[in-house]
Amino acid sequence: MNIVITGGAGFIGCNFVKMMVNKYPKYTITVLDNLTYAGSLDNLKDELNKINFIKGDITNKEHVENALKDADAVIHFAAESHVDNSIENPENFVKTNVFGTYNLLECARKKDIDKFLHISTDETYGSIEKGSFKETDRLDPASPYSASKAGSDLLVNSYYVTYGLNTLITRSSNNFGPYQYPEKLIPVLIKNALNNKPLPMYGDGLNVRDWIFVEDNCNGVDVVFNKGKFGEIYNIGGGNEKTNLEIAKIILSELNKPEELITFVKDRLGHDRRYSIDTAKTKSLGWEPKWDFEEAMKYTIRWYLDNSWFLNK
Repeated sequence: MNIVITGGAGFIGCNFVKMMVNKYPKYTITVLDNLTYAGSLDNLKDELNKINFIKGDITNKEHVENALKDADAVIHFAAESHVDNSIENPENFVKTNVFGTYNLLECARKKDIDKFLHISTDETYGSIEKGSFKETDRLDPASPYSASKAGSDLLVNSYYVTYGLNTLITRSSNNFGPYQYPEKLIPVLIKNALNNKPLPMYGDGLNVRDWIFVEDNCNGVDVVFNKGKFGEIYNIGGGNEKTNLEIAKIILSELNKPEELITFVKDRLGHDRRYSIDTAKTKSLGWEPKWDFEEAMKYTIRWYLDNSWFLNK
């Protein structure tokens, strides 16, 4: 099988590529990545001799057509994903996440690709005070980022309904682990703590996110790819709901740093209070997260300590 993985040099994408190369050595893996600031070939240095790499932009039709010319399947990770950046410059998010996904879908449709798996986010559901979102719940995105992902989700579904393209969608909760670019919460807090700098905390720090170790999410994506029903959406979450303040305290404790480093700052615009997703549908396919949250956090912190070059990008 020839699988094209978009965004395979980014955080979740590179972890997924590493897993696929080891798990399916007979597959032909082609990575399409534009190597923007959050993607790097350094993330795939041990896999470059085992994959095909194409530097290309999913918003460029020719780049997409070239990457998909021999593809049997597409697994689409590529996206602009930082909420703060989407507030400052929403145009890039609409262009990449919506138009880029459209380019991929059009090419996949014309080439009659066997399978198209789109990677999305629980942020498309918006905030929930109690309970957990199911895949059938309405979308209520609050940021330009989550709105652009919701738009791409709807496009993917339309290509299943209208054209019969064999599509799948996963919506995962907040990922953490090795290779996460140091603009997201956990690597930022680790980096600042190591340098005895303030750990910025939006608002009161009590916004809740469900955290999943990246390896568990990658395994979930693989299960959906192989066992999911076309036209369906699958939530992938770790079941580890933590406030941002709790995350900061865990990191400080592990690094033996004082909690006085936590510094509260003005809240982000449109900041969702709580994310929570029901993962029963994905678990019905035989998937379960394997990592204990505390152990995964310790592993992640150790990885950044052992790979200081990554934090200093």
